[in-house]
Amino acid sequence: MDKKKKKLIIVIAVILVLAVIGLAIWFFKFRGTGSASGKNVVYVDSVANLAGLSSGDGLNGRYSGVVEPQETWKIEVSQDKKIKEIYVEEGQEVKVGDKLFTYDTQDSEDTLNQSQIDLERIQSDIDTANNNIAELEKEKKEAGADEQLSYTTQIQTAQNSVKRSEYEKKTKAVEIENLKKTIANADVLSEIGGVVKSINKDGTATTSTGEAEPFMTVLATGDYRVKGKVNEQNMSSIIEGNPVIIRSRVDEDKTWKGTLTSVETDKPESSQNSMYMSSGSSETSSSNYPFYVILDSADGLMLGQHVYIEMDNGQEDHKDGIWLDSYYLVMDEEKPEEAYVWAADSKDKLEKRKVTLGEFDEDLQKYQITEGLTAEDYIAYPDDTIEAGAPVTRNINDLSGQNDSDEGSGGGAEDLQGGEGVMPGGSMDGGMDAGNGVSGSMDVQEINGSDEGGEAEIAPGDDDGADDAMDENDVEGSVVSPGPVTIEGDGSAPASAGN
Repeated sequence: MDKKKKKLIIVIAVILVLAVIGLAIWFFKFRGTGSASGKNVVYVDSVANLAGLSSGDGLNGRYSGVVEPQETWKIEVSQDKKIKEIYVEEGQEVKVGDKLFTYDTQDSEDTLNQSQIDLERIQSDIDTANNNIAELEKEKKEAGADEQLSYTTQIQTAQNSVKRSEYEKKTKAVEIENLKKTIANADVLSEIGGVVKSINKDGTATTSTGEAEPFMTVLATGDYRVKGKVNEQNMSSIIEGNPVIIRSRVDEDKTWKGTLTSVETDKPESSQNSMYMSSGSSETSSSNYPFYVILDSADGLMLGQHVYIEMDNGQEDHKDGIWLDSYYLVMDEEKPEEAYVWAADSKDKLEKRKVTLGEFDEDLQKYQITEGLTAEDYIAYPDDTIEAGAPVTRNINDLSGQNDSDEGSGGGAEDLQGGEGVMPGGSMDGGMDAGNGVSGSMDVQEINGSDEGGEAEIAPGDDDGADDAMDENDVEGSVVSPGPVTIEGDGSAPASAGN
């Protein structure tokens, strides 16, 4: 094969390799993020959520809770017992000593009768054996020397039989005593005053962790506590002994104070709706853990009432309107009138939204927003890498493909808790790390290869002087430029692609 044909084959091979690389990158970057503009998809969170106007999930220092009694009596029923009659209903108030239900004791009574017969038989066997021993000992005294051994053996055998019967007698007596107690205690009486919460009549009810529910649960009336749940990603914010505020869901001006007492880390509850992404995996379900608050006063609270739990940072007086953490605002301290946020517009594109500021709470580091935002709006954390016109998403899982495609820039997708994951207030940083990978407008200019001093070069595409914008045909982070491809040099081997 002559030299010209070799060069032609090399040129074709290089073009094909670059085309395959470009197609692969286009598929994973362009198709994966769903952004035709090549800009990173940015996660936006609800203003209502960030301002504490929606239900609590712990991402903003607010947790959902429910009022429950400090004492709960759970009544278990063994599988070998049957319930004869139930005297109460769910929701019924009971006092100490009230009859709750009674066991069916027919089987126990039959067993008791049989055990008493067995006990009489055992005692008869013992009496017979003792009489036999006495007779043998009498005969032994009158027997000759050659018969002594035989009598001794018979006596010892009879004595051993008596010992076994005595042991059997004691065991049977204990059994009879237990049966009598079972029959006498057939009626189960309430040990506490309270309300019957649940009755698991058919034994099929289970808890959220899959464990069988007790047969009956009675909640004590009187002192209340509040039970909350915290996601594993926010466990560090729950510290025993810290003061908290309990806020009514119906009237947020009504509050109670209390203290965090305990977190049950040994009783996780799976939360399929709580998902996070970690390096090396796509989606992982997280767990919730119950924690408890002891109230300074429970006046006005009702058993079973749903409330909000907040860390006590001096915010007892509920603030009307929208109050945002200062880190969501972009502004010059000398020109607060020019403050703005990154908000999603009507076309789900990111825009700079000017806002008017009201009061500033130095303790909470929150600004009052008097104009520019409503509770229905969605805003993003103002990361340096986001830009106007970027597509937005309200589903944090939509960023999985975007993060996974950023290989080589930091080890893949990061855990949403910490780092570039969940931002303060629960928002997700939708942009790429500045300087940590390929920026949105970067075109790789050349691919170098070497053989006898030859060089293969991809000519740069025309960017028309736009540093931050890309051509419509460009793919964010692509190593292939839409410009023409030229091959220089007489290398006899395909050039290696590099960036």
